[in-house]
Amino acid sequence: MAIGTYGMNAVDWEERIDLDRLRSQRLARLSDALERSELGAVLAFDFANIRYMTATHIGTWAMDKFIRFSLLCRGSEPIVWDFGSAARHHQLYNPWLDGPKRARAGISVLRGAFHPDAGIAEELARKIAAELAERGLLGAPLGIDIAEMPVLLALQRAGIEVVDGQQLFLEARRIKTGDEISLLTQACSMVDAAYEELYEFLRPGVKENECVALVAKKLYDLGSEYVEGVNAISGERCSPHPHVYSDRLIRPGDPAFFDILHSHMGYRTCYYRCFAVGSASPAMRDAYVRCREYMDRAIAAVRPGATTADIVSLWPRAEEFGFANEEAAFALQYGHGVGLSIWEKPIFSRLVSLDHPEVLEEGMVFALETYWPAKDGFSAARIEEEVVVTADGCQVITKFPAEELLVAGRRYWTVGGPLPLNREAQSHLNTAAGRGE
Repeated sequence: MAIGTYGMNAVDWEERIDLDRLRSQRLARLSDALERSELGAVLAFDFANIRYMTATHIGTWAMDKFIRFSLLCRGSEPIVWDFGSAARHHQLYNPWLDGPKRARAGISVLRGAFHPDAGIAEELARKIAAELAERGLLGAPLGIDIAEMPVLLALQRAGIEVVDGQQLFLEARRIKTGDEISLLTQACSMVDAAYEELYEFLRPGVKENECVALVAKKLYDLGSEYVEGVNAISGERCSPHPHVYSDRLIRPGDPAFFDILHSHMGYRTCYYRCFAVGSASPAMRDAYVRCREYMDRAIAAVRPGATTADIVSLWPRAEEFGFANEEAAFALQYGHGVGLSIWEKPIFSRLVSLDHPEVLEEGMVFALETYWPAKDGFSAARIEEEVVVTADGCQVITKFPAEELLVAGRRYWTVGGPLPLNREAQSHLNTAAGRGE
């Protein structure tokens, strides 16, 4: 499997991402999964599933509103009901939907904002029931990914058997097409560039939220569709990991790690990197070495036929790094599929994977995350790599250097020369734990 990074533009002199092929192969996989299931149709409200099914998108502002929906019936082409003039736009610019035949105006209940007596949920159910009846599928189960309660109840009152359809969508999306892998790799290359600027910017005296702003601007300048979040964590906030950035001022000797999540043409990243700012304590360096070792062991074990259980068995138990159980430590030693959303299949966690292993297959793309708290009580290391499973192993598509702990920030000079990069920071207490003993 050739994995390359292309320019952002379309050209006539090189074969790059083929968007027609991307659309047709995604729909084919979903249709095949539907044919192999016991369902008569699947109904999507999740924007990632709607995009996978119909190749439509109306912006990230609407992602949490569940206002649009799409239906795929056995042996049929998908239909999308969309918000306001978006349906008219699809009719004009999305020829694969055959104009108004399969791009229609329709709306859900706006997370309950419509008055219940307005009958919006009932009208939605009527639309779906009519399509099922036309195809002789009204008596077959209808799979739904997510649904608001008024819609769910209205579908049931219309005589439709509603079941969980999310697993079917996730199964279809589990193995990526070649074009999907190219887009995921391109998305990672944009984060590579963002980390390059962040590394040059990061120094004592800047705030976490300034780092977030810098990364977001770089990604949007490069053409990112959506910067979902930049998780910026520094200093004593590193342990325990709070999973949210703040306005904290970064200080000399601080650990700092970041997770950059964005979307390039719908395809996402989840990409941690960890730094020391100005200098690194022995305790922080030791934590990074251990965190990297767990990462390298996991990557070395990835190949077709291996399982998620094989990977997580290489990682420490929750009790080994200060947590009561695997639920309390969830997502610190972790892995997850990456595609049109995060998180996708497969999932890697000692919470579930040892008892419910999933087999790795060529064409899977997933992120592996490791974490280790330092002995000083507040520093911690966090690393993440995205990999593509190949015929005989895997290929890492996150390229910003992470083999060893990088020290960012301006160099300090003393009368005897540059200040050592490996030193006890002033904030460390003179204790055995602070010395990393």
